[in-house]
Amino acid sequence: MEIFLQTDTWIALLTLTFLEIVLGIDNIIFISIVAGKLPEHQQKRARLIGLSLALITRVLLLFGITWLIGLTETVVSVLEFDLSWRDIILFVGGLFLLAKSTSEIHHKVEGVEEEKSVKKVSAFSKAIVQIVLLDIIFSFDSILTAVGLTDEIKLMIIAVILSIIVMMIFAGAISEFINKHPTLQILALSFLILIGFMLIVEALHYHVPKGYIYFAVFFSLLVEVINIRMRKKSNKDLQ
Repeated sequence: MEIFLQTDTWIALLTLTFLEIVLGIDNIIFISIVAGKLPEHQQKRARLIGLSLALITRVLLLFGITWLIGLTETVVSVLEFDLSWRDIILFVGGLFLLAKSTSEIHHKVEGVEEEKSVKKVSAFSKAIVQIVLLDIIFSFDSILTAVGLTDEIKLMIIAVILSIIVMMIFAGAISEFINKHPTLQILALSFLILIGFMLIVEALHYHVPKGYIYFAVFFSLLVEVINIRMRKKSNKDLQ
């Protein structure tokens, strides 16, 4: 317990927790989109299960940190690229996000309704599977960031737990806000396309500073929130 008496420990913990929350934003957006397709009474449960599984996944990856680092070793070379299992997983995950987001945008823009014959249990299970798969992919950046900041496994686990708790608290509000405004749904899906493209680029060893991505996300959200407030004000003035 002496480690928690050191100032450096608390600075590292706060920094790591903050970064884990920031890196989890894309995860929350994806979970909100997937859960939003379920019946209203199942959405909260899906979000909680998704984030709980994300917590379990990240803690297990932390305990298997030696194995995780091993995934960065080259396993195959394609043309001039040396690809590791991490690169392959990020590439496949990026393709999945691109396909999923594009399909969702098509459904919303074209007004294509899903078949009502799909069983609710099946839809719920499908949503959870999608969330788990993306949790694993999103966990790589989160865990590797933790490894880069500290050598203490205890601090990593505490930071991951705190970040997931924060996401659980705010996921409902974020999900409700996105589902309430159709334009925000399209914007959120566009973010996922951007993130999917970023994962593919990262897999090909081209580093993209995530600060640019997050700035674009927050700036676009800010503009859209202002637009929503302006539309509400205009509607009130017309009444």
